[in-house]
Amino acid sequence: MITLENLEKWLNAPAETEFLEFKEAKQQYDTTKLLRYCVALANEGGGYLVLGVTDKPPRRVVGSQAFPSVTSLNDIKARIVDKLRFRVDVTELQHPDGRVLVFEVPTRPVGQPLSFDGAYLMRAGEDLVPMTPDVLKSIFAEDQQDWFSRSARDASAEDVIALLDTQTYFELLKIPYPTNRDAVLERLQSQHLIKQTAQYWTITNLAAILLAKKLDAFSPTLARKAPRVIIYEGDNKLRTRDEKTGNRGYAVGFDRLVDFVHSAAPQNRFIEEVLREEVKMFPAQALRELIANALVHQDFLATGTSVMIEMYRDRIEISNPGIPPIKVERFIDENRSRNEQLANLMRRFGICEEKGSGIDKVVSAAEDFQLPAPDFRVGDTRTTAVLFAHQDFTDMSKADRTRACYQHCCLLYVNNKRMSNQTLRERFRLGESQAATVSLIIGTAKEAGLIKTDESESTSTRYARYLPFWA
Repeated sequence: MITLENLEKWLNAPAETEFLEFKEAKQQYDTTKLLRYCVALANEGGGYLVLGVTDKPPRRVVGSQAFPSVTSLNDIKARIVDKLRFRVDVTELQHPDGRVLVFEVPTRPVGQPLSFDGAYLMRAGEDLVPMTPDVLKSIFAEDQQDWFSRSARDASAEDVIALLDTQTYFELLKIPYPTNRDAVLERLQSQHLIKQTAQYWTITNLAAILLAKKLDAFSPTLARKAPRVIIYEGDNKLRTRDEKTGNRGYAVGFDRLVDFVHSAAPQNRFIEEVLREEVKMFPAQALRELIANALVHQDFLATGTSVMIEMYRDRIEISNPGIPPIKVERFIDENRSRNEQLANLMRRFGICEEKGSGIDKVVSAAEDFQLPAPDFRVGDTRTTAVLFAHQDFTDMSKADRTRACYQHCCLLYVNNKRMSNQTLRERFRLGESQAATVSLIIGTAKEAGLIKTDESESTSTRYARYLPFWA
């Protein structure tokens, strides 16, 4: 509990510390600034933002009228939770020299920097600035490197070969299999997958999660990290048609997993009529990218949960434990993994994209297969990607059309092109006679702040070009 005694100690501190920030805010305080400072303080380990105190020594209380009522304080606390997804406690102190507000900001999660409007903020003197690459890198490495380097099991040299699919490991890297066991062990040790001790070999979690022939041969905890596939009869969870839980390491079992999910998908009759051949509803490339992303970007410290692949009659939902380090609106153009060790090996195995997250390929495949735009959702503890079955344009909701417009605009931008009324009509397979309908969709996306007009191009409505809001 924050008291006047705490405040007096802070006032007498020789300088603002890493956990203290003072602002006068005599009449009011800008909500956006408040949100930005909350993010910066959280990124630096948590701390206190104090309103109603001079920000330069000798500090004194001047009083603040910011957020003057109980209602306004409750509103700002609710807004912080809504915008930043973490709670900030607010204490109102009645000092003899005026009213003081203390915002108590918690620290960020381990290994996860926080952002506001796409920027990972920290303080630099009196200013808020984006985090430097080295600071971000150190944050992302905080927890997962420790998890991946932990021991999954101690084993003899013979057991290492028996437990890990070393044959597939060398095949994925496209290098010859060594002629003797010692060379195999030496290679795995050089990649920090196993460690030699005086009496045995330690198989790390990284080796087990990627190369295990059977995850349950290691521990129930690792077995619980195996992806789970559930196929439902309809568009809800009432009736299950099939269910399968993997037991192989991610790298050695990946192709089999994708093939199983793809083969279970319904047919895309719309595309079949055009191509005159059987085509699955969900493109294999899109499934591959989304499943790989879910495996790589999950929070491995989350217990009792795993990657889930749930297929319904009208959609497939692929989810993973953990909240992404970037906002869903930036999935197409940005990529940042909390599990860089895992991501690096998966890239070398040819399972993940060398650059980017592959989401641009997912969006492109959805357009080619005439599917509604994929949806990316962040809950309290999980991140979910949704691929929808084919829908005619007339059956798409306003939200579906707006999301498709934004993703189409992003996709063109990352390919150094610009969206126009014509390109969006082509995305929806609409004729020129429906240009007015498409203009309404573009207008809705602009009003939602998702896209903007490219001012460097023609100002004519007919020839207007559009950019993502972040460009």
